[in-house]
Amino acid sequence: MFGLFSFLVILLVCVGYTHGSIAWKATPFNPPSVPLAVRSPYSSAWLSQGAGSGSALSAAWPQFWNGDTLGWAGFVNVDGVSYNFLGAPAVANTTFKRATQASLSWTSTQSVFVMTAGPVQLTVTFLSPVEPSSLVNQSMPFSYMAVNAAPTDGKSHSVQVYSDISAEWVSGTDSQKVNWTTTTGDVIIHQAQLQNQTLFADSGDRIQYGAAYYSSLSSSNTTWQTGQDIVLRAQFIKNGTLLNTQDTNFRAINNNWPCFAFAHDLGNISGQSDAVVFAVGHARDPAINYVTSGGTMQSRSSLYLSQFSSINDAITAFVKDYSNALSRADALDAEVNKDTSAISSNYSDIVALSIRQTFGAIEFTYTPGNTSDVMAFVKAMSSSESISTTDVIYPAWPLVLYTNAAIGKALLLPLLEYQATGQYPNKWACHDLGPAYPSAPGYPKGNDTQMPIEESGNMLIMTLSYTQKTGDKSLITTYYNLLDQWAQYLVSNTLEPASQLSSDAFAGSLVNQTDLALKGIIGIKAMAEIASLVGDSSANSNYNSIASSYVQKWQQMATTSDGMHLTLQYGNSSSWGIAYNLYADQLLGTNIVPSSVYDMQTQWYTSVENTYGVPLDTRNTYTLSNWEIWAAAIMTTTSARNQLINYVHKYLASSLNSLPASDWYDTATGKAQCSTGNSCQPFRARPVVGGHLALLVASASNSSTTGASITLGATSTVTSPTTATASSTSTTTHSSAMSIRDPRTILSTICMPALVMVLLHLSL
Repeated sequence: MFGLFSFLVILLVCVGYTHGSIAWKATPFNPPSVPLAVRSPYSSAWLSQGAGSGSALSAAWPQFWNGDTLGWAGFVNVDGVSYNFLGAPAVANTTFKRATQASLSWTSTQSVFVMTAGPVQLTVTFLSPVEPSSLVNQSMPFSYMAVNAAPTDGKSHSVQVYSDISAEWVSGTDSQKVNWTTTTGDVIIHQAQLQNQTLFADSGDRIQYGAAYYSSLSSSNTTWQTGQDIVLRAQFIKNGTLLNTQDTNFRAINNNWPCFAFAHDLGNISGQSDAVVFAVGHARDPAINYVTSGGTMQSRSSLYLSQFSSINDAITAFVKDYSNALSRADALDAEVNKDTSAISSNYSDIVALSIRQTFGAIEFTYTPGNTSDVMAFVKAMSSSESISTTDVIYPAWPLVLYTNAAIGKALLLPLLEYQATGQYPNKWACHDLGPAYPSAPGYPKGNDTQMPIEESGNMLIMTLSYTQKTGDKSLITTYYNLLDQWAQYLVSNTLEPASQLSSDAFAGSLVNQTDLALKGIIGIKAMAEIASLVGDSSANSNYNSIASSYVQKWQQMATTSDGMHLTLQYGNSSSWGIAYNLYADQLLGTNIVPSSVYDMQTQWYTSVENTYGVPLDTRNTYTLSNWEIWAAAIMTTTSARNQLINYVHKYLASSLNSLPASDWYDTATGKAQCSTGNSCQPFRARPVVGGHLALLVASASNSSTTGASITLGATSTVTSPTTATASSTSTTTHSSAMSIRDPRTILSTICMPALVMVLLHLSL
C-alpha cells in the first residue's frame, strides 16, 4: 500500500512539473510572449506562449502587441522538401512539413530560434536594435529577421528560403481595403497601406495611415512576388522560386489575403550559409501632432528622416547595415548582462526581457528643418491610449538613466514646453498630453486625469535626476518658474493629501496616502536641490526647511502605533503597502528619510510575501512588477533584495501568462491582473517595465553606463552588404547547456528514476 501511495505522490509531483513544460530548450526561460519585431507602438510583433506547452515558431501566427494576428510566414526547401519554420499557414494542394524547434534563446535585443528542417538546421534571429546612443538609429521603426542554414549530416544540400507578410500588418480590421507597391533596386521593398487613410488616427491600437514595409537584399538568387497567400506559398513550395510579379487587384485584407513575399536560393550548401536578411516594420510621416504656443498644432517627423530623404532610403540603409547592427547589439547585450549578472542571474533575465518592450513604446521626433528640436513621445499602450503620460514615463525612468540619460530630456521636453506656454490652466503638472496617441493637443480646459501630487512630484524628481546625471542645467534654468510652481503646489497639499489618485489609479483614490505624501515631500526636496543648482539660495533654504519639517511629521503619521511598518493610509495601522517612492530618495541622493525607515520596511516586506511577491497594498493581492523591483532597490539586506527579484522572475517564468510582459499581476496566483467585468483586458507591453532597471541606477549622479550623450546623426549606419560572420557568432553566443531550471532536467534527473524505482518496488 505504501508503494502505491508513493507512486501516486511522485506521479502527481512530476505531472505538476511537466504541466506547462516545453519541447525545446529555452534560455534563460520560456517567456510569456517572445518579442520578435518590437520597435514602436505600431511596429510590434510577438510570439505568444502561455500555459501548457508553449508555441513553437512554426506552430502559431505572430501577434501585434494587443493580440491581433500578424500574418508572417516562413518556409525553407531542402532538397525539394518544404518545411514551414514561421507562422501557421495552411496551403491547399501542397505537401510540406513543420520544422521542429530545438531551442529558443533571448537577450535584451534578440530572440534566436534554432529549428530542424530535415538534414538542415535553421537559425532564425529576430533582432530589434536597441541603440540609445544614436537616436537616429533608435528612431527607425524597423526590425530584422535573419535566417542561417547549416547541414547537420556533413553532406551538401540544396536550400531555398522564403518569407512573406500579409496585409494584416496594416490594420487589425480585416475588412479594410489596402493597396501596395514593390520597389526594386539594391534592396527590394514591398509597401502596403490602407486605401483610405486618416492622419494622426489610431483605431483599435492600430495606426490609420502610413504603411507596412517588408524588405530584403536583391541578388541574382532573389525572387519576389505579391499576391494571394496560398498562391505565393504554393509557388515557392513547388518551385523554390517566385515569379517577380505584382498582383494589382487591390482589395480588403481578408479578400484572398494579399501577401508580400521573397525567396532566396542559397544553392548547395555544405557548411553554414550566409544570413538571409529580411526587414519589417510600419512607418508613417508625419509621426506626431503636437500642440505649440497659441494652440497651433505642429506636425513632427520621425527623427531618422532628418538623415534620409525618404523612408525607402532609410530602409535600404537599414537592410544593408545588418551585420554591423548585430555587432552593436551583441555589444549592448554583453554590457547589460555584465551589469545585471553582478546582482543576480534572475535579475539579468528580468532586465533582458524588459528593454525591447520599453523602447518599443517610445518614438523620437524632430521638426523638419530643425534637427536640434528633438522630442520623444511615449504611448501608454494597454492601460490607456494617452500620449506622454507622466506617470508612465516615471516608472520607466531607470531604463532612461541607465541607457542614455539624454533620452530623458527628449521625453520631458514635450511636457515642459507645453505647460510653459500657459495653455494648461492647473497649478500642478499635467497627467499627459492628450487622450489619443499620436495626437498631443494638451488640455486647455485642464480636464485631464487628475493626479496633482503624483505628477508634480514625478516631474520634479525626473528633471532633477536628469540634471544630476548629465550636468546639463538647461531644463532647470529654462523651466525654473514652472518647476517652482509645482513645488509650491506640493508645499500646500502634500503633507496631508486630500483624496487623490496615485500612479496606481486602478486601486482608486484615497485620502492621506502615505506613499503619495512621500513622493510630494521628495519633490519639494528636489526643488531645493534645483534651486541650489541655479543659484537661488533663498528658495533652496526655504524648500530644504519645509522638506525636513514635513518628513519628520510624515514619519510620525505614517508609522504604525507598534512601529512595525509604514501604513498605506495615515492612522490605519492595519494597512500597509509597498513604499516604492523611497526609491526616489535614494536615486536623488537626498537622503531625507531616516535609515530606520528602510530597515523597518525591509523586515516588514519579508513577513507579508505571497507566492509571487509582496502585494501592492492591503486592498488586494495584486502588485506591479516595477514597484516590486523598486522595493528591491531600497532593501537594506541582500537576502530581502534577492527575494523580491526572485518573485518577479518566478512570475515571468511561470508559463501562466501569454502576453507581452504584463506588469500588473496577482501575487497569489501569478496570473496577469485586469479590471473586473466582461471585457477584462490585462495590462500588456507597457513601457513601465523599464522600471525593472532600478537596481542598475543606484544614484542619478552616477555616470551613464552605456552612453551619456545623444548622437543625432546616423554615424553608425553604413551601406555595405550584410555578411554571415556576425550571425554565426550570435548563434554561438546564445547556445547554452540545459539549466537545472529547465523542467526537463527535473523530469529526467528526479521524476523518471524515482518512478522507475517505485514501479520496480511494486512489481516485487
